[in-house]
Amino acid sequence: MAPAETTNPGDPRAGGAAVQAEGFVRSGKVRDLFEIGDRLLLVASDRLSAFDVVLPTPIPDKGRVLTGLSRFWFDQTADIIPNHLLGTDPADLPESFIDDAGRRELRGRMMLCRRARVLPVEVIVRGYVSGSGWKDYQRTGSICGIKLPAGLRESDRLPEPIFTPSTKAEVGHDENISFEAMVALVGGELAEQVRDVALNLYWRGATVAEGAGILLADTKFELGTALDSGELMLIDEVLTPDSSRFWDASTYEPGHAQASFDKQPVRDWLEIQPWDKTYPGPELPAEIVAGTRERYVAAFERITGASFERYLQEDVIER
Repeated sequence: MAPAETTNPGDPRAGGAAVQAEGFVRSGKVRDLFEIGDRLLLVASDRLSAFDVVLPTPIPDKGRVLTGLSRFWFDQTADIIPNHLLGTDPADLPESFIDDAGRRELRGRMMLCRRARVLPVEVIVRGYVSGSGWKDYQRTGSICGIKLPAGLRESDRLPEPIFTPSTKAEVGHDENISFEAMVALVGGELAEQVRDVALNLYWRGATVAEGAGILLADTKFELGTALDSGELMLIDEVLTPDSSRFWDASTYEPGHAQASFDKQPVRDWLEIQPWDKTYPGPELPAEIVAGTRERYVAAFERITGASFERYLQEDVIER
């Protein structure tokens, strides 16, 4: 398939929403999904969502940051759990699917993957009190039913990381649930396996990130069972600025919210705009786009120790 002139969701380029490419399955807020024989192709676009709205202004190379970091972490965690990644080379795609120009655009932002049955829960681990966990703690002294010490401040480090699953809402926001509620959804044996894997993944991620001067406040994993074997797998993206709350250790100061390596500049700008948080959102100014891209690239380079420019040019992640 020759790429279209517009980049919309459904187009296997940087994408936004109308073109139905060969094998097209669906578009999410950030990723487009295609069937390639018995494999799935995940393409990370440069789209950015805020307040559950996909904004009209993309962040250049954001999809490549997410893909590159996920590739790095799949390699770093392969001894903990198998993952769905099979390949990242556009040359492996059928000629009928996309032309040479499209292949160049896919470099660094695509993953060919094993198919999996996705678990019906969000797999979340928290190492610090922040976000919805902080709100929960303020109300109840607990997070997802897990009783915590009294007197914790916002952004305080927890005595131990905690596993705090949530629902996957088709519309609206996910809701935190107890471990017992997760057992009711997936069964006790699988729930315990998921909890153990998630905590081990968090520890690995936090240890590697801390070595780069970054704190992993919390993160969300996607897990599923392989269609071909039934084994539990790590899927989708992993330990990226879109799925994790990363803080700079050098400026960390509990007692208030921390600056994150993510789209926070976009959220802050949107909060002062005359916008009702419904589609479509406002176009982002150039300085907000540039600042957000810089934060994503900084997360990539600090965590991997690799040059993002080299990743763009050579499609490799090497220290």
